[in-house]
Amino acid sequence: MVDRGACPSFHAAVELIGRRWNGVIIDRLLAHPLRFSELRTAIPDVTPAMLSQRLKELEVAQVVRRDVSSERPIEVSYALTETGQQLSEVLDAVAVWSLEWSGENVRGTAPSGEPATAQEKA
Repeated sequence: MVDRGACPSFHAAVELIGRRWNGVIIDRLLAHPLRFSELRTAIPDVTPAMLSQRLKELEVAQVVRRDVSSERPIEVSYALTETGQQLSEVLDAVAVWSLEWSGENVRGTAPSGEPATAQEKA
């Protein structure tokens, strides 16, 4: 087993997919490429500026590819690279874990292990 604590690439990967909005952006692009406006519709709470910033970060990390059509009107779409597609199983595992984790929290404990408040249980 890899010693994750001593592996800088592990920390970089966790930081990348754990950064706010990145996981959901990757998740939405798993099915098929989307234009910016389609991503905005699919992720209504993200601001246009934040979505643009996150897409650029994911592009630099070679997780997302920006495709510009050569036809008029010019269309720009975003797709996952092969590296990005490899995150499918990772996100599936996180989704399963999150349901188990949130189920535990709904039953009366906060993520910290302290008794959950009424607001946290709702």
